[in-house]
Amino acid sequence: MLGMVQKLDQKLPVANEYLLLSGGVREGVVDIDLDELNVYARGTDYDMDFTLLVPALKLHDRNQPVTLDMRHSALCHSWLSLRLFDEGTISKWKDCCTIVDHINGATNYFFSPTKVADWFYDSISIVLSEIQKKPQRGMPKVEKVEKNGTIISIILGVGSSRMLYDIVPVVSFKGWPAVAQSWLMENHFWDGKITEEEVISGFYLVPACSYKGKKDNEWRLSFARSEVQLKKCISSSLMQAYQACKAIIIKLLSRPKAISPYHLRSMMLWACDRLPANYLAQEDYAAHFLLGLIDDLQHCLVNKMCPNYFIPQCNMLEHLSEETVMLHARKLSSVRSDPAEHLRTAIEHVKAANRLTLELQRRGSTTSIPSPQSDGGDPNQPDDRLAKKLQQLVTENPGKSISVFINPDDVTRPHFRIDDKFF
Repeated sequence: MLGMVQKLDQKLPVANEYLLLSGGVREGVVDIDLDELNVYARGTDYDMDFTLLVPALKLHDRNQPVTLDMRHSALCHSWLSLRLFDEGTISKWKDCCTIVDHINGATNYFFSPTKVADWFYDSISIVLSEIQKKPQRGMPKVEKVEKNGTIISIILGVGSSRMLYDIVPVVSFKGWPAVAQSWLMENHFWDGKITEEEVISGFYLVPACSYKGKKDNEWRLSFARSEVQLKKCISSSLMQAYQACKAIIIKLLSRPKAISPYHLRSMMLWACDRLPANYLAQEDYAAHFLLGLIDDLQHCLVNKMCPNYFIPQCNMLEHLSEETVMLHARKLSSVRSDPAEHLRTAIEHVKAANRLTLELQRRGSTTSIPSPQSDGGDPNQPDDRLAKKLQQLVTENPGKSISVFINPDDVTRPHFRIDDKFF
């Protein structure tokens, strides 16, 4: 599909690299505000969820550190002038830019996240319409395509599984932003476990603006590639506690939208820097870690302070009202007084979603045309191989960077890369 989008108007880079993350945007895998996202429920709407970062522009030929134009933006955000790119790129993308004329007569094109998202959604809709006119055997069924703010959410029926992809148009950079340079000077929990080169291999601009920012111009810095690497250094018991805490707060603190799972992820990384490594390595301390994460979150709410892990001078809760933070702090106090009960409730929600998935699969509600390799037979026989292969890739490679390279001239042959290995 993305190969065909590239062929529409040659806007997307020909040789592109997409970062595939396990979990949708609603799960906090990237720092994007959830206010404009429609509510999807596991079990009711989908069975597996992924986030796919798709570079609309790449700037990979510059030495670090990368200096961005942050004069008009809040911390962690930036405008992006196409002056950094060649004339061909400006010509391709100027219809997705806001134009600023200077006193000296020069024209500056600023890459617009909202216009890029509109173009991306329109292009994907055109391509999917063409694909559905000529369905091929084994092709996933498109259950839903929706634009959620600047994200395109697609639910595909693959055999008896429904896979949610949150597709995010981004700008991809090699190197490291100058604004986060001081972070590299500090001591961190991952020192000696992975190399600095692995951590600072690149970053993104994602289509999200600050609380008072200009939506048409402002992008947010994302360190999703680095976070994949850091995840390798976090103990399994702490990750269990994080998943449990996330399951609790997603339900409890969903209204009004103030705390996202990404805030919790940032707090976990800060805890890794703050606490002794031998304590965090204790395999049977998951319950202790869960209580610690709840306490950390409570502390952040009461003080209205949650620093971005990579740019600590950026407070991600600064814009919240006193009423909102105190409302959530009171809710969290009820969790802290009886965490076991709230965890049981969260687990019951997961079990109910799984039961619903199994029931829908038994009914055969989501079926696809048999693949060319299948032996024909029952036309409604589920073909789960793509879903299972993708899930297997993610589960067998925890904490690893999974990318997909696609040649737009031959979209039948995707090539997966896990860290530095291709297959």
